Amino acid sequence: MERGAQIRKWFRIIHRELSYVFAGMLLVYAISGIALNHKATFNSSYRIERTEYQLPAEGTIDQWLTLCGVGGKEIQHYNPDENTLKVFLKGNSTLTVDMTTHIGVLEQVKKRPILGNLSKLHYNMQGKAWTWFSDIFAIALVLIVLSGLFMLKGKHGLWGIGGIELAVGILIPLLFILL
Repeated sequence: MERGAQIRKWFRIIHRELSYVFAGMLLVYAISGIALNHKATFNSSYRIERTEYQLPAEGTIDQWLTLCGVGGKEIQHYNPDENTLKVFLKGNSTLTVDMTTHIGVLEQVKKRPILGNLSKLHYNMQGKAWTWFSDIFAIALVLIVLSGLFMLKGKHGLWGIGGIELAVGILIPLLFILL
């Protein structure tokens, strides 16, 4: 077997094995990355659940909170205007009551358990072990890319259409940076 063919064989093995090992990580990063790209319109960590209640006119704040299922969670309250009562609750939730109609809107902040935790991985907040794993992952991605670049020869390889596609892939982010 010629030396070039032997090297390409090893590149295929490295490429295949590392690709399978890190495919799950790529999916996690891709999905959570899409969510983070749209954080101006979508919060990947939390969602706000809004529920409307018709409250009795004679009720107290404590009674209203009990009717809404959040009794005993009041932190404080105030009147932003003469017709509105705003009650702040533990857990960043609020109850806003229209004092003329006695309609209360409970806004509860709820964690997104899976997507919220996956998104944290992008912020490297998981400690030293995660930092080391992320570095290993980045090195593996470099090896996957490099082995993929040199697996093929001829018109589909790096010195053919593959080289042109590589150049396009490098130019796209550069254009976004420059423009």
